[in-house]
Amino acid sequence: MNTKVNTLEAGLQQFHGSMECFKIPLINTNYTEGIQYLAEHGQCHWLITDASIIGKQLMKKSYFITIDFKRLSEEDQRRQGYEAHVIYSDGNDTILETQTYRVTDFPLQKLRLYFVDNMLMLPGEY
Repeated sequence: MNTKVNTLEAGLQQFHGSMECFKIPLINTNYTEGIQYLAEHGQCHWLITDASIIGKQLMKKSYFITIDFKRLSEEDQRRQGYEAHVIYSDGNDTILETQTYRVTDFPLQKLRLYFVDNMLMLPGEY
């Protein structure tokens, strides 16, 4: 692993609960300090926006939504035709939606987020 990935992963571990909330005005969803840190240090505002939009759409199906980003192995990338996917589920292994990304510059291999009550957060902030 490179230094950027190690620093980002270590930084994400520091968030437990959240005292401040942020808002994406265009879609009227909220997110926590840990998500703000992730967006800035992981340079992934696109992921925060996508997860918020899809999470908000899925709120009718489940109050609690897990969001799992995973970069595929090189072999799976060749076979599937995309580099990464994000799986949205209800936390009980019921998949609600899958989003694929042909190319991504996100530095982590995998990441889990939660979307609860119109709020995107890190698991440690739940």
